[in-house]
Amino acid sequence: MDAWIEALIALVTLTSLEIVLGIDNIVFIAIVSGRLPEAERPKARQLGLLAALVMRILLLMTISWVMKATFPIFSWTDLGIQSEYLLEHEELNHVSIKDLILLGGGLFLIWKSVGEIHEKLEHEPHGDGEDLPKKKVTFWGVILQIMMLDIIFSLDSVITAVGMVKGSIGGVIPGIYVMIAAVIAAVGVMITFANPISNFVERHPTLKMLALSFLILIGVMLVAEGTGAHFDKGYVYFAMAFALIVEMLNLRMKSVAKGKKQAIEESAGH
Repeated sequence: MDAWIEALIALVTLTSLEIVLGIDNIVFIAIVSGRLPEAERPKARQLGLLAALVMRILLLMTISWVMKATFPIFSWTDLGIQSEYLLEHEELNHVSIKDLILLGGGLFLIWKSVGEIHEKLEHEPHGDGEDLPKKKVTFWGVILQIMMLDIIFSLDSVITAVGMVKGSIGGVIPGIYVMIAAVIAAVGVMITFANPISNFVERHPTLKMLALSFLILIGVMLVAEGTGAHFDKGYVYFAMAFALIVEMLNLRMKSVAKGKKQAIEESAGH
């Protein structure tokens, strides 16, 4: 019985971790799926998350590789780059597979987010009220982007999960089963809320711009982690949450002002 209680606690903890770390993924899905025709968006979000689920489970099934991904594969000093600073900071000198994945993923996220912001600004109505033609995206192209970024976003959470649940729980329940159950539960929650969140972001252009800014910030964080820099993410997430609260207050204020204006116009009409 103690083993089952321990497994339940581990399941709730890991599921919560996966959901919190999956917020970044939902924001990215909301942005990239918004480029598709409206009828295809829900299907793309669901298929993207299901494909991401498969990728996460495959990562968990290759635990030995995931843990080796944190081991250095080369050092900058071995390549002839001599620097006292690198010698004093081994985390910057040594480069692992995880570092390369985070670095590449961060640069991709920054490039994608900046491109989306540029596209949004360039394709605003120009005098005649018509938008310039936007670049076309394909359904499976969006799915591929969601899968690629999910690997980046989930790598840290998978490594953390492996570190938290090693071997068997209570000598009875294999830890891998608990980790897979947590991933399935988290992705289930993400699928449930992906459409409402994405639709809400699409209806509010300023919120979409804020979401893109968040993705740039997350991309910078990934690049920093890929180069060996370590900092408290809590400060960054707090700043993002504060900005989101302020934006929600602005949206609420606009809604109240619009309601009052409509009420005045209706009373004037009578």
